[in-house]
Amino acid sequence: MVFLVVLLAALILVRVVALGEFFLEEFSPSLDYGIAQTTGNRQIQADRAELYKSSAGILAVLADGIGKENTGQVCGQIGMDTVLDAFESYRELHNPEYFFRTAFGEAHLRIQRTIGERYGGACLAAVFVSGRVLHYALAGDIRIALWRNQELIPLSKGHTLDVLAMHAYEEGRLSKREAVWSMEEKRCWNYLGMDGFHEIELPERPVRLRAKDRIVMVSKGIWQELSWAELEDILAAGESCFKQAAQAVREAEKKPGEDKENGSIVLFSVLTSGGGER
Repeated sequence: MVFLVVLLAALILVRVVALGEFFLEEFSPSLDYGIAQTTGNRQIQADRAELYKSSAGILAVLADGIGKENTGQVCGQIGMDTVLDAFESYRELHNPEYFFRTAFGEAHLRIQRTIGERYGGACLAAVFVSGRVLHYALAGDIRIALWRNQELIPLSKGHTLDVLAMHAYEEGRLSKREAVWSMEEKRCWNYLGMDGFHEIELPERPVRLRAKDRIVMVSKGIWQELSWAELEDILAAGESCFKQAAQAVREAEKKPGEDKENGSIVLFSVLTSGGGER
C-alpha cells in the first residue's frame, strides 16, 4: 500500500513538472476546452484526464482506474501518463493507429508490472486531432462522441457486454433472444491491465471535423447518470466548453443513488467558427 501511494505521488509530480509550464503558455486562445470531474459516492477519485497540444496536434486522454484503495488511482495515472509521454516526442504524427496500439500496449504492460498480483487496471480513451481530422482509441467503457448540429453522435462502441453480445448475434454466435437478454448488461469486459487483454477499439476511418464540432469524452460516472438527451441539453446551451463540462458534473451529482461511480468529462473544440484549420 505504501509503495502504491509513493508511486502515485511520483507519477503526478513528474506529470506536473513536465506539463505545468506548457499549459500556461502554449494553449491557443482559439482552443475551447473543459475538463470536470466528480467522485460520485466513492472516497477516492481514480479518473485521470488531460489535454495536450503540440506541433503534431491535440491529444486528449481520459483514464478510469479500476481497483480498490489506491490501486485504481495508480492504474489510471499510469495509463494516462504512458500515452502522453509517448506523444511528447512527436513533431508530426503520420500513423495514429500505430501510435495508439503501441502506447496502449505499453500502458497495459506497465500497469501489470506495477500492480503484480493485485486486482486492478484502467479503462483508457484517447482522441487525437490534427487539422480537421480526428482519430481515437479506446479500451473499456469510456464513451466518445461528437456534438454536431445540435446532436450528439456516438463515435465509440465500447467494450461492454451488451456490445459484445450484439457482435456475437451479428456473427450468428448468439440467438436473438440471448442477445436481447444481454442488452442491459453494461459491465466492462476489456481494459488495460487485465489478463487476456484484447485489441483496442479504433475507428473504421478517421472522422472529418466541421466548424463548431465539439468532441465529448465521458467516463462511467457521467454516462451512467446522464442520458444522451440530458447531455445534449447541456451542450445546446451555447456556453463555453469549460462551463458545459462543469454543468454536466453538477447535473450528474444531483442524481439520486448511493452507488455512483467516479465521473469525468472532457469537452473540447479545435476548429474556429470560420472552419479554418489550426
